[in-house]
Amino acid sequence: MAREEDSLGFGRGGRAPHAEVSGAPDPLVGLPYAHGCPLGRARLRHVPDDFQVDEELGFTPSGEGEHLMLFVRKRGWTTEAAAKRLADHLGVRRRAVEYAGLKDRHAVTGQWFSIHMPGSALTAGGVIDDGIEVVAATRNARKLRRGALAGNRFRLVLRDVDAAPAALDDRLRIVASRGVPNYFGAQRFGRDGDNLERSKEWLLEGRPVRGRAMRGLLLSAARSALFNLVAAHRVADTTWDRLLAGDRAALDGRKSHFPVEEVDPELARRTASGELHPTGPLPGSAGDGPAGEVARMEERLLAAEQPLVEALRAHGLRADRRALRLIPRDLAWWWPEPGVLALSFALPAGGYATSVVREVVSDS
Repeated sequence: MAREEDSLGFGRGGRAPHAEVSGAPDPLVGLPYAHGCPLGRARLRHVPDDFQVDEELGFTPSGEGEHLMLFVRKRGWTTEAAAKRLADHLGVRRRAVEYAGLKDRHAVTGQWFSIHMPGSALTAGGVIDDGIEVVAATRNARKLRRGALAGNRFRLVLRDVDAAPAALDDRLRIVASRGVPNYFGAQRFGRDGDNLERSKEWLLEGRPVRGRAMRGLLLSAARSALFNLVAAHRVADTTWDRLLAGDRAALDGRKSHFPVEEVDPELARRTASGELHPTGPLPGSAGDGPAGEVARMEERLLAAEQPLVEALRAHGLRADRRALRLIPRDLAWWWPEPGVLALSFALPAGGYATSVVREVVSDS
């Protein structure tokens, strides 16, 4: 490590993170930048069509089986609200409808749903409700499970961009080649970051929370904030995009990871090429963790949040790892008109488009 984690200092061009994850109104305030501060400001999501995302499944539906698979284009609907509307439309209980991941309400999103409907006729495409349209339908032998995605493809439009186009072009070329910190985005923490505070009130103070879905969101918010805390240190320490002895390395776009006893030239080459990434903690019980100085660093960083870590373990979450670096695939950009920047790229499952934009401009 270049320096001790109790003196984070400043990352390259950005502020150091706060030492604690709870109580902050915006969980991303203070997280350091990897490539320097944003070059200016821009408006994202001026209208829903400015933020478009389509899911890429991690498998090909079999075309037969008990589960109806629908690819749905929605605008202005949360994923959960769309699932309930599909259940009502098809005359099934809500629990018969599954989806792989949550998508933003204030966007145009294409995502897959599976509905347990054995023996029924295949539903044709069409408009289900204002803002919900079934684009494609097929069948599959198994229901859709959370996380069963290869990734997501994004099309963004940034408006009122007040940064110099040449500087933005240079920054985007850096992002395309080196990637960005794989922070969990603000969407993970609810409106105004309130899910993080609510998770503390529930997990540490015992305030009751109704509904399994909400409890799941609060557990995710707490664990995501802990990951961001460690990721922020690695960014500030300039080790977010290179392996250290004791790390666990993740294959790009994969959930699997393996221990790194020593960073030999081949591992360094594979990391520099984007094939491998260092990882940070998703706290819970058991699971494979880092070793040596990396393990000691993570333990010191999370020491102040140990009650939260223990609460996650008590609720049955299994420890896992998440890549510290996010490299957008097929990143392309163009200027449709002065002050308007369009972006197109794909991210592996769990990656946030806002984490890519954050390294370029601030959302005004």
